[in-house]
Amino acid sequence: MNYRFKTFLLPFLDLLLLSISYFLSFLFVQSVEGDNIVLNYEIFLSWFFYLFVSYCSLSKFRTYKTMWKYSGIQEFSTSIAAIVISNFVFLIYSFIFLTGSNLLYTLPLIFIFSIVTISGCRLLQMTKKQSFTSNKSNKKRALIIGAGDAGTRIAQQILRSEDLDYSPIGFIEDDPSKQKMELFGIPVIGNRGNIKNVVEKYRITDIIIAIPSLTKSEMTEIVNECKKTGANVKSLPPVKELIQSDISLDNLREIDLKDLIGREPIMPTKRLKEYLKNKTVLITGAGGSIGSELSKQVAECNPSRIILLGHGENSIFNIGMLIKEKYPELDSKMIITDIQDRGLVEQVFTKYRPQIVFHAAAHKHVPLMEISEGSAIRNNVFGTKNMAEISDRFNVDRFVFISTDKAVQPINMMGMTKRIGELIIQYYSKMSKTKFSIVRFGNVLESRGSVIPIFRKQIEAKGPVTVTHPDMVRYFMTIPEAVQLVLEAGALSEGGEIFVLDMGEPIKIVDVAKKLIRLYGYEPEKEIKIEFTGIRPGEKLTETLFYEHEKSKMTEHPHIVIALPTKTDSFDIKQDLNKLEEVIIKNPDQLRRVIVNIIQHK
Repeated sequence: MNYRFKTFLLPFLDLLLLSISYFLSFLFVQSVEGDNIVLNYEIFLSWFFYLFVSYCSLSKFRTYKTMWKYSGIQEFSTSIAAIVISNFVFLIYSFIFLTGSNLLYTLPLIFIFSIVTISGCRLLQMTKKQSFTSNKSNKKRALIIGAGDAGTRIAQQILRSEDLDYSPIGFIEDDPSKQKMELFGIPVIGNRGNIKNVVEKYRITDIIIAIPSLTKSEMTEIVNECKKTGANVKSLPPVKELIQSDISLDNLREIDLKDLIGREPIMPTKRLKEYLKNKTVLITGAGGSIGSELSKQVAECNPSRIILLGHGENSIFNIGMLIKEKYPELDSKMIITDIQDRGLVEQVFTKYRPQIVFHAAAHKHVPLMEISEGSAIRNNVFGTKNMAEISDRFNVDRFVFISTDKAVQPINMMGMTKRIGELIIQYYSKMSKTKFSIVRFGNVLESRGSVIPIFRKQIEAKGPVTVTHPDMVRYFMTIPEAVQLVLEAGALSEGGEIFVLDMGEPIKIVDVAKKLIRLYGYEPEKEIKIEFTGIRPGEKLTETLFYEHEKSKMTEHPHIVIALPTKTDSFDIKQDLNKLEEVIIKNPDQLRRVIVNIIQHK
């Protein structure tokens, strides 16, 4: 039935019902009183006036703009109010123009019958949607978890759009007072303990989690129940992420491991855009996991120019094209070079004069760096030295070096080279006008080479999922959070700080594996096996974000602290680097001994 026909049909139906109410009241009075009421021109004239006033009132209250099949108590009350007002106007008309007429005896009945017929018509339209929706075999049968404000608004949006591919079958709600109730004709059919049975009984294909206030632990519990069913699961973002947007189906997203990792996200502050606006920003390693996210978030802050520097041509091209497509007005440059090539890096600085540098380029794969010591040192140590020296020489305003928790008490080559990178930055922070700072954080979810993509491939291959040790723990954060911290560090820096994110409690790697297995709808050990392979070269059971002798102090940001660095002998670090450069050429077998000595003496 098309829209024009429906908008004509409802007023016609209302006028018919009002006419029936009008004349039915006469028949009722006649049957009770035994009097014959003559239907003269006065009564017919009043009938026309009554229909006119009622139609105007119903139109004025926009009841013909309402989709009654999908309406609630507010729309219903509005319709009743329109009828009450029209009857009141008709009452005034009758007392003025129909004094002494037997029509006055029928006024109460006209009022009662019109209320009953019009409200009955609306209720019929409001309640018939459930059977209509439930029988649509071509729609996804959706179960909505949460019958609060968010859940009901999601249900309304589904009902109001014929184009959506969902058919709402019922709500899951833990509040006992809402059990066995109906909202917009959709029943509450159980609590979270009944999810599996409800999905089987009602042939549910999709589950929508519509409780933005859920904690991570509550979300994990519900998702684990949902994943036992085999249904597709989506959710609304947390409340903090919905502050700037409305609750709608557009906000629905797939459940991901970051929703279950057990820590609340860090929210960005307003200061970020202020110091990046209208600046030339250079990002090294711009094609990597952290670098590409840095590029996207920096681009949102309205810099005058963004320079995407890296040695992987495909990754730089991909992030460069994404930036150009999303921010066509931004002057973005893609530069293919290696930070170890001092001459080429100097050319970039000479041509573009960056004011802010984010140094994200690094070799980070722990086992690979154990067997590629020279590459780790050339890139992570001397590449960082090049970037720091050139930034100092070209009077860069701010320089942010991205470090890692593996630089604290390092036992592997990757961590040791990043620690020396920290010492280089601390040295330049003391003798340069550039504000040099360090950002230190733990593992990032979904980064290249991290454990999560490996787990995903193993689960998709039906296992086994391999974990090195049952007691191995790590700190985890999302890539956007890591980048927010990097940007905050640039804004907060006065020079020489090591910024550290309050990352909450460390998580066992085996627990991450189990959560990811359940996220795919399998039961750990029963359907997907977990195997322990032993600690790899260079790995530790636990990581820490601070040295024992480092003190910490709070910053303006509630989730960022500063690790106060120890004193660094600027003469020694330069001498040490000269010695390391000599050894890497003449005696590469001595690299580990030399680099360990440098770290131990600092």
